[in-house]
Amino acid sequence: MKKFSKLMLLAMLFASTSCGFMNPYVVNYSISLASVESPLDAKRTFGDTKVVSLDDDGFSKYRFEDDYIEITWAVTHKNFLFELKNKTEYTIKINWDDVCYVDVNGKAGRVMHSGVKYIDRNSSQPATIIPKGASISDLLLPTDNVSYGGGWSEKPLIEYVYYDEAKKNTIAPTYVGKQMSVIMPILIENVQNEYIFVFNIDGIIE
Repeated sequence: MKKFSKLMLLAMLFASTSCGFMNPYVVNYSISLASVESPLDAKRTFGDTKVVSLDDDGFSKYRFEDDYIEITWAVTHKNFLFELKNKTEYTIKINWDDVCYVDVNGKAGRVMHSGVKYIDRNSSQPATIIPKGASISDLLLPTDNVSYGGGWSEKPLIEYVYYDEAKKNTIAPTYVGKQMSVIMPILIENVQNEYIFVFNIDGIIE
């Protein structure tokens, strides 16, 4: 889990240092993994499932587990960090071209992950292969949030930097109660199983 924690810390530091010093009003949201929809077409029962809340040096993380996978999520201002463990006796794959992000307004779009260049974000992405018993640490970034204008930039998942306090107090609370989703198809025993991870914006951290 150390590699995952370092990746999460770097992502948080980048988000805060890249814009926080220019904008005095920065909002931090409490975001939780509210639910997980497991596949219905699996070869056999997925067994008991559960979502566990974790705390790692002040960072909130959430772990989901069934008979096939164990995945731990953390949400930063701009991306999703995850560590995925293959619990099966088979090699499994993440088919990135089929992974989908649904934003707070219900708009669906493609994602990119670590190692993909910004300029290639809309190109086909090779599947990630995870051998039996192995784990990977990666990040997930909506491609619609990446743009070029004299330099590459990433929009946040939720607006969190405001230029005046009145705007912050008016707009930020409207995100509370909304949801974001990650639809992640995972190939298990040659069957593509669709996991849907639903994240809820629970409130604003004062």
